[in-house]
Amino acid sequence: MTSQPRRMTMVGFMQAGNVTVYSGSWRYPSADLGFLDLDYYTHIARTLEHGRFDMVFFDDRLAMPGVYGDSVADAVRYGARPVKLDLTAVLGGIIGATRDIGVGATYSTTYFDPFHVARTFATLDHLSKGRAAWNVVTSINDSEAQNFGLKSHLGHDERYDRAHEFMEAVVALWESWEADALVLDRESGIFADPDKVHEIRHEGTWFTVRGPLTVPRPPQGRPTILQAGSSGRGREFAASWADVVFTGDPGLEVARTHYRDQKDRVAAAGRDPGSVKILPMAYAVVGETRDIALEKERLFLERYVHPLASLALLSELLNYDFAKHDLDDPVTAEMIEASSGIRGLAEGVRAHLGREVTVRDLAAHRATLLQGPRFVGTPVDVADQMQEWFETEACDGFVLAATHLPGAFEEFVRMVVPVLQERGLTQRDYAGATLRENLARA
Repeated sequence: MTSQPRRMTMVGFMQAGNVTVYSGSWRYPSADLGFLDLDYYTHIARTLEHGRFDMVFFDDRLAMPGVYGDSVADAVRYGARPVKLDLTAVLGGIIGATRDIGVGATYSTTYFDPFHVARTFATLDHLSKGRAAWNVVTSINDSEAQNFGLKSHLGHDERYDRAHEFMEAVVALWESWEADALVLDRESGIFADPDKVHEIRHEGTWFTVRGPLTVPRPPQGRPTILQAGSSGRGREFAASWADVVFTGDPGLEVARTHYRDQKDRVAAAGRDPGSVKILPMAYAVVGETRDIALEKERLFLERYVHPLASLALLSELLNYDFAKHDLDDPVTAEMIEASSGIRGLAEGVRAHLGREVTVRDLAAHRATLLQGPRFVGTPVDVADQMQEWFETEACDGFVLAATHLPGAFEEFVRMVVPVLQERGLTQRDYAGATLRENLARA
C-alpha cells in the first residue's frame, strides 16, 4: 500500500470584530465594514470552504485594549480592536451556513470553568457533525483580569498549571458519556444506559467538578484542540494536548528549528509527531502582476496603520504600558525584564531587521505584516513561497491571516488555491467525516 502524499493544512484566521490581526484592515478602501452582521461571517466562511480550507478559526480577547496609558481611548479612537463579539453565536451561524469546513474558537482556561467550556464545545461539535475546534489560551493581560474581578493576571507558571488541570477536567467531561450510552428505545422507555454515563469526581488544586457532562460524547470523541504557546511551558503544553499548533516565526530557519523542536516534544510526550500540525500565521498579498502585489503591500505597510493603534495593541499583547516611551526609544534590558513577552518579540524583530530595535519597530511589527511569513506576488509567486516553507519542513501548512476582509480571502481562494491544488499541495475536497479525520489525512 502506498502512503498518501503529504498536503498542507489550511486555516483561515479570523476575529469577530472590526479588524483582523492587521490593525489597519478596517481602513482599506474595499474592506467590508459589516462586522456586526452575521452575513459578514458566513460569507467569509463559505469563501474559505469553497477554497477547501480545513478550518475557519476565531481569535478572542476578553477586554478592550486598555493597558496603553491605562485607557481604552486610543483603542476606541483608532479602531485598535475595540469590538469583540461573543464567539458562540458567530460559530453557530457559520455552522448553519456551511457543511464541511471546521469551525474553531478561542476560550480561556483562566477566566472560564471546565464544565462551561466542555459543554460549549461538545454542543458545537454535535451541531456541526464533528467540526468543532477549541483554541486553548491562558490569557495574559491585566485588562482581561479586571473584567473578571481581579486586579492582575496570574503568573506564567500558574496559568499553565491551571491550564493543565483544566484540560484534564474538560477531557474527563467529554468522556463521561461512553460512545454507546444513548439507547433511545421508545418501546421500553429507556433513554440511556446509566452504567455508561459517569460522574468524573474531579478534585484538584484549581477545580472541583462532579460531572457528568449534560451533552453526550462529541462526534470527534474530543473536539480538535488548538494551541499557540511559544514559551518552553507553552510548547510542553502543546506537546501534551494540541492537535494543531500555531506559530509566529518570522523566517525559514527559525521556523525549521521551531518545527523540529515542537515535533521532538510531541514524541517525548508519547504522541505521534505526525498527528500534530504545526502552522505559522502568514499573510498573502496577491496581485495579477508582481508590481500590483508590491504596491498593495506598500499601502498595507505604510498607509493604513496608525502608530497609536499599534502601541495600544502592543501594550495589550505584552501587558506593558508603552505610553511611558517615545517611539524612537531603544528596547532596553529594563523593558525586557518588565514583560516576559517583550524578549521573544524583540529577538524576532531583531532577526528580521538585522539590527537593534526601537519601540517603533515593535509597534510596526505588531500592527503591520511583519509578525510571520508574508508571501507577496502573483499567484504562482505566492504558491512557490508557500511550497518552499512546506516542503523544507518549516511547517505542515498555514494559518492565513487577512490584510482586509473579505477581499484578502476571496483573492487567495480565486487566484492561489487553484495553483496549490494543481500541484497537489492542498485538498480538492474534504476527505474525512469530521475535522479530526480530515486533519489526519493531511
